[in-house]
Amino acid sequence: MPRIFEHPEQLLACVGETLGESEWLTVEQSRIDQFAEATGDHQWIHVDPVRAAAGPYGACIAHGYLSLALVNLFLPQIVEVRGISMGVNYGCDRVRFPNVLKAGARVRGRAELVAAEAVKGAVQATVRVSVEIDGEDRPGCVVDTISRYYPA
Repeated sequence: MPRIFEHPEQLLACVGETLGESEWLTVEQSRIDQFAEATGDHQWIHVDPVRAAAGPYGACIAHGYLSLALVNLFLPQIVEVRGISMGVNYGCDRVRFPNVLKAGARVRGRAELVAAEAVKGAVQATVRVSVEIDGEDRPGCVVDTISRYYPA
């Protein structure tokens, strides 16, 4: 269940807090294949299970940008801001891929509010999301997402 903020200004007082985790998701080879189709990135390490089994990771791995794209799936499971007319994705800072995400692995998002400020009639929030891989010490992706929430 997401952490709920009834009004965007509540974010200002919560900088430095962990917001929570999403549900676990298994990243199946079919999802990796669909991402390859959508992006045109058909590198064998992502889409050729036979060749990838003999490669450096012993299996196909997800595209780094697929790991990043999953953040959009995880964030609404972690945090909900109410009392807004709209929320917009303003961008990202510091995207890193510290670990490979193998096909069949389970992942989830873990989020921390690292900054919040009033900007141009909105509250701009920077949320650091780590895409954790079940059984691994290092996440597959870490990104600082930036969103703007406009009060209703």
